[in-house]
Amino acid sequence: MGESDKAVFRVVIRGSIEAVWHEITKTDELQKCMFNMRLETNGLKPGGQIRMRSPSGKTTGVVGEVLEFDPPRRYVHTFRFTQFDDPACTVIHELREVPEGVEYTLTHANLPAGTKTAKQMNQGGAMICATLKAIVETGRPSFGVRLLHVLFKLLEPLTPKKCRSENWPVDRQI
Repeated sequence: MGESDKAVFRVVIRGSIEAVWHEITKTDELQKCMFNMRLETNGLKPGGQIRMRSPSGKTTGVVGEVLEFDPPRRYVHTFRFTQFDDPACTVIHELREVPEGVEYTLTHANLPAGTKTAKQMNQGGAMICATLKAIVETGRPSFGVRLLHVLFKLLEPLTPKKCRSENWPVDRQI
């Protein structure tokens, strides 16, 4: 895999590996580090389908399939934005205990070069890491990220119709 189709983001978080793992895999509440979306799945296990839905549940921003699930160390899934017709890429979450807490590595692999997906993924990775760190260490995202969450909610009615959740049921293979 060439460097142009891969992006790696890393952060050390003062907290337990269980707390970090919970934040990236929870389905019972919004994932504030993942743009305030809710993870819906028919099973966090290889072959399980995942969907990232808006807080209202009306729109789905991301679809994918679980490739690996090894709690609390590694979670790998495909990733495709519903608004773009780009090919799927792969997202790899890796956690490792270190003396300072947990080293979290977010890798975006197989990025389709020159696409809107690649641009969005490259822009979002650092923010996801910083927000995950803030949530685990302080209990909430930064003020700027909270403002973004409000903006996303206000803009939801403008989301393309192809992103409506009824078009992306969890039991549908991608």
